[in-house]
Parts: sequence; structure tokens; C-alpha cells
Amino acid sequence: MAQGPGRVVARTLVQGLVVVVLALVVAWFLSWAAVRHGFFDLNVYYGALNHWVNDGGEIYDFLKPGTQYGFTYPPFAALVMLPMAYLSWHAAIVVSVTAGVLVSVVVIWWLLDPVARRSGWTRWFTLAVAVCLAAAYEPMRETVNFGQVNMLLLFLVAVDLLRLLPAGSRWAGVGIGLATSIKLTPGIFIVHLLVTRQWRAACTATGTAAATTLLAAALFPNASREFWTAALWNTGRVGELAFVSNQSLRGVVARLSPDHPSTLGWLALVLVTLVIWAWRIRAASAAGDHATGFALTGVVMCLVSPVTWVHHLVWLLPGLILLVDNGMAAPARSRRRIVLLAAAAVGYVFLTSRIVWSWERDFTGLDGFLGGNAYVWISLALLVFLPIRRGTAQPDGSLAGPPSPTPVSSGSAPSSRPT
Repeated sequence: MAQGPGRVVARTLVQGLVVVVLALVVAWFLSWAAVRHGFFDLNVYYGALNHWVNDGGEIYDFLKPGTQYGFTYPPFAALVMLPMAYLSWHAAIVVSVTAGVLVSVVVIWWLLDPVARRSGWTRWFTLAVAVCLAAAYEPMRETVNFGQVNMLLLFLVAVDLLRLLPAGSRWAGVGIGLATSIKLTPGIFIVHLLVTRQWRAACTATGTAAATTLLAAALFPNASREFWTAALWNTGRVGELAFVSNQSLRGVVARLSPDHPSTLGWLALVLVTLVIWAWRIRAASAAGDHATGFALTGVVMCLVSPVTWVHHLVWLLPGLILLVDNGMAAPARSRRRIVLLAAAAVGYVFLTSRIVWSWERDFTGLDGFLGGNAYVWISLALLVFLPIRRGTAQPDGSLAGPPSPTPVSSGSAPSSRPT
């Protein structure tokens, strides 16, 4: 039934008030819970680029004064960040925060808009609430406070897997290739394309990564030689593996025995994890569910990477949003809807709570094993249980088609995602 102008205005005013109140609550929460890192990582990038461009030094020789931290990204990342060397420090902060916020809003919109349209939610209100909640999410606020590039990389990959690939674009793969050239870990999405037999996109991604890497090598031969022969292999530049912020499988193993972590045990866990991941993304690809494949690969990247700091866990955000998507697609008041929405809420609350830091100084004992690795357990749960939706992929990344009766345990979920 159509609503009168008065009711529409009243609803808009109420929704606007809700957003204002929520924003104030989140701002209060951040003032209390957010750790001020002083844009530490951005400071490393800024210092390294200035040392390289303005002081005549080598970019990989730079270490932030008083620390062991230096520029750890490939030379193409230095090329992308090069304009930073000509900005003031405060201008660099403004550019970093603005770019991170803009791409975060876009990715959240791409993932949530199908839910809003299907559920009849006001679309601007849905986005505003989601952005407020994302601002409180610990990995997101850590990304902003460190001045990290995580959301920019996630955006580049999302362009491919949420927009270009479902539309059959010949440009699909460029974003993944660029992300891999900036930071090596998104290279797992090239493997994702190979495992799911997206051959053209895989070739495009590989070619883009190779071309940009060669371009950087041609422009900066000394820096490229230093990175690929020395800096890449210097693990001491990234920090302590057993530190509680390292929420990867490698971090779990390292915390079991910080002095002598088992490399063989870690590799065995990685192998099992990759097998599960390959099976699940093949099922997602067969179902035409590119969004879930995207989310699952982001999760597995965090699990198998030797170092996954808490701020890297922005890659879990798509999985949490898709839990909400699948929950809202289930019949109203059904057990499935309740379970999926509850799982999304619990995962979000834990990943917003800083709970792992309770074991920062002492992660021994059963409580340290369970609590100190809490974000790893959430990642594993998403990898194994995130539902896969059957249907025909649409150009906007949504799914359309009849529900599938295939049980969740087989890698599929009995619901569709209509446009």
C-alpha cells in the first residue's frame, strides 16, 4: 500500500534521528575503545617515500626511528604512493582517511543494497546504519588509525568479483592484478580465479600484476632488486609472529610455542584449510555466487597468511554482511533466519570488542588458546559455514533464481537472492 506524503516525511525524520543517535553512540564508543596509533603505518610509508625521493636514500633501507619497521610492499606500491612524498604530513592523513572511507562505503553498498531492495528497507538508511556499525568494527577502526591500505585493496578485488566478473566484462581481473602488485597477499585471488576456472580473468589478473611489476622494475631497478632479493625475505620487518594481534593460523601455532613454533604443524593446518577453501569456492562458482566466493577467499587469505594483524581482518566484513543477506533471504521467523542473523551479530560483536587483547601479555592456558585466538575461530567458522546461494549471477553481483534445496553442509544454501 502506498504511503501518504506525511507518513513518508515522518518516517524519514525518524530514520534520520536514529542515524544521528547511532553516530553519536559510535563516536562515544570510539572515544573510549579505539586505540590511537597516530597513523603509525602511514608514517612508515611517508617516511620511507621522503627518504627515497627527497633525501636520496633507498626506500627499503628506511626504518622508522626507534622501531624495526620499514616499507614492506613491492616497488609498484611505492610508485602508487609516490605523490605522498610531495604532500605535507597532514595532507597525507586527509588523503588516506578520505580514500579509505569512500571505498569502504562503496563496498558496503554493493554488498548491502540487494538486501535492502529485497527486504524493502530504505536504502540510504540501510547504508548509513551499516557505515556507522563498520566504523566501530575493530579491524576497520584499526585500519584508519594505522593509516593502512586494506580497504583500498579490498575495493580493487571487489570491483572484479562483485561487478566485472558477474557482468562478463573483459576487464575482470585488472583489480586483482593491481592489488597483487601493491601487496602480495591478494595474489590468492588469482589462485581463486584459477581454481574456479575463470581463465580469462585469471590471465588478465596475472598479466596486470606482471606488467605493473615490470613497469616498477624498469622505473626503479635498484628498489626492485632490493625488494625481491632481500626485503621480501626479511621477516623481522613485519613484527613478532606470536604477538596476539597476529590472528592467523601461523599466529595460533606460534603462541603455542613462541620460542620454537612448529613450521610443519602450521603447513599441515594451511594445507587442510586450502583444501576446504578450494572445495567451497568451487561450489560457490558453480552456483554463480561470486559474492560468497569473494568473501571466502578473503577469509582464507587471513587464515593462511603468516602474518594477519587485526586490521587485516577487514577482509572478514563481506562474510559478516553475507550472513545478514542469507538470514534476511530465509523465511521470516524461521530457525534459519534466527541462526544466521545471530551468527552475524555474535561475529560482529566479538570482532568489535578487542577481546583478544585481554591475552596480550599472557596467552598461555586453555583460556589463552580460546580467547587469544578468538578472531581465528570466527574466520574458520565463516570459511566452513558461510552459506552458498544458488541462482543466476546478475551484473550488480546479486543472485536471481529459484531456491535450491541443497543443504548448507554440502556447501549450498536453500535460498535465492532476487534483484
